[in-house]
Amino acid sequence: MKKLLSITLAALLAAGAVTAVGAKKAPKPELLGKYKAESPAPEWMENAVIYEANLRQGTPSRDLKGLQQQLPRLRDLGVDIVWLMPIHPISEKERKGKLGSYYAVRDYKAVNPEFGDLQDLKEFVRTAHNLGMKVILDEVANHTGADHQWVTEHPEYYARNKEGKMYGPYDWTDVYKLDYSNPATREAMADALEYWVREADIDGYRCDVAGEVPTSFWNEVRPRLQAIKPVFMLAEASKPELLLKAFDADYAWPMKDVFNAIAATKGVNEWAVKKNENRPKMDARDIPALIERQKKEFPKGSVHMQMVTNHDLNSWEGTEFDRYGAGTGAFAVLSYTLPGMPMLYTGQEVGFNHPFEFFDRDTVMPTPLNNEFTTFYETLNALKHRNKALRAHASADNTVFTPALSNDVITMTRTAPEGGKVVVIANLSNEPVTLDYGKNKAPDVTGLSNIFTGESAVIPTELKPWQYLLFAD
Repeated sequence: MKKLLSITLAALLAAGAVTAVGAKKAPKPELLGKYKAESPAPEWMENAVIYEANLRQGTPSRDLKGLQQQLPRLRDLGVDIVWLMPIHPISEKERKGKLGSYYAVRDYKAVNPEFGDLQDLKEFVRTAHNLGMKVILDEVANHTGADHQWVTEHPEYYARNKEGKMYGPYDWTDVYKLDYSNPATREAMADALEYWVREADIDGYRCDVAGEVPTSFWNEVRPRLQAIKPVFMLAEASKPELLLKAFDADYAWPMKDVFNAIAATKGVNEWAVKKNENRPKMDARDIPALIERQKKEFPKGSVHMQMVTNHDLNSWEGTEFDRYGAGTGAFAVLSYTLPGMPMLYTGQEVGFNHPFEFFDRDTVMPTPLNNEFTTFYETLNALKHRNKALRAHASADNTVFTPALSNDVITMTRTAPEGGKVVVIANLSNEPVTLDYGKNKAPDVTGLSNIFTGESAVIPTELKPWQYLLFAD
């Protein structure tokens, strides 16, 4: 289903009241930068790369067994966490398209026969673990499909509109929103989340529209999951209070908006042109400006998942090539090197330039053959794995932006106290620029190499349109 991708951080904060954190009242959103993120984040997320797997479109067999055969390829690519889009049976009532939305769940404790069965999932997880990879499920806690068994067996679990009827939020006509003011609803959902950790040994969750579910619920359920095994929790939200205790990472939606706005400003965002979007004028300076704001808004140590595409963006706004054009490589490099952790979506690793149908079968990703995109992402993944400056919890205070005379140039240096250095220089425009720092001192690239060429790092005097340089030790 289409998500509200353009919701801003300010709107999210204004729309939802700050809820309890444990037994204490959460501080006001604008003060969260004074607090420390305290989720029990697993050590293995620090240098991890996430891969979002679209089971329906990602392999010729369109199922768990087919993706299981791809796991060695994904390991060799450098993937650490495989995120499975929702695997549950899909509701038939009010179904969209022929197959329906993955996010209209009919049964939280079953596997969609379209993808396999419970044993297939267990075998998939075992295989991933044997290859040194983790598996997280996509869980939909905010709403169920319109014919979920709870609708008739537990109607008291659902929120009601002014007419006293169950309803779907926004334009989501195939789902009904759950009521978390009811303790029984909370217990039922907590039980469903515990089930897959116990039964299938999964390693955590990507939680759909997590900001629409009360933060207090997530704070209650995280210790219960943690009591079973250490898990990784990813929130599809940009809501600072979620990162205080419950979640280890959230979506970098605000950064995605900046990327898209820069591309639109430079005239390469085909989607923005097609839809006549009135995006704000932005340039390279807006990236460090956003990070500075987030340092005040989010708890210290917050981790944001950076991206250039995902299932929502791909299906509803076009591929990364539609939105970034010639700038795709530059924005992809930034998604790997800005503070946080990176993700890949099905087909991104081979440059599959195709927006997948969301409610129906579509052309599957071709049999993956290594190409220039594969090499590009293998190189970025290897850098993420080895360089401590890119650890997920590496302090944003160790990220320095050096202003150039051109507002289209971003220059970023990231360092780690224990060793590790990365320098990124990119021209975020479709015009060549002179690389001049004026009175500012150019970044020190002594001892660094260009990770794509292996040559010693040299800062040029000019950058070509959308040219990027990535130097590291």
